[in-house]
Amino acid sequence: MDNKDLSRRQFLKKSGAAVAATAVANPLLACAAPAKEAEPQGFTEQGTIDVSLRVDGVEKKFKVQPRTTLLDALRDRLDVTAAKRVCDRGTCGACTVIKDGKPIYGCMMLAVDANGSTITTATGLMDNGKLSDVQQAFVDHDGLMCGFCTPGFVTSVAAALKANPKASLDEIKEACRGNICRCGTFNRVFEAAVAVAKGAK
Repeated sequence: MDNKDLSRRQFLKKSGAAVAATAVANPLLACAAPAKEAEPQGFTEQGTIDVSLRVDGVEKKFKVQPRTTLLDALRDRLDVTAAKRVCDRGTCGACTVIKDGKPIYGCMMLAVDANGSTITTATGLMDNGKLSDVQQAFVDHDGLMCGFCTPGFVTSVAAALKANPKASLDEIKEACRGNICRCGTFNRVFEAAVAVAKGAK
């Protein structure tokens, strides 16, 4: 039979027969165990440490490996995704959360070092589903574009205005100097923040 006339079905039959013949000729191949798949890179409890946090008003107790950052613990262990992982190097501010009243980079602190702390993300600024003044101002002044940096800006501004409700534009800029918006929405972010400061009683 010409090779050109070999059908797909005939090819598979001939290939299967050849493999079977090889296995019979070499019993070691016939009984060899299938290759074991690589272990997943997921979480294991081996060598973990107990951590307790109050996150957005809810007590959370969990286990983490000592190397786990606060950001990774929030996102991967607690499914709290308001803090965004963007640069993961402490340069963009997208992962900013409020720890015990002060804004920090979530990617630059180990979860074990935050043990016992109160953590507030952009989600935690809401009150029973209602946007906070800062969040509403971001909406009103269109202070967001792609949204990756927005939660970090919101938490930074909220922390600054809680410390100084009538902060000036320069003070707000200083509070946000660790946050980067690659879309270039800085002016509208500052407009939103100043509007909240001006409306403070």
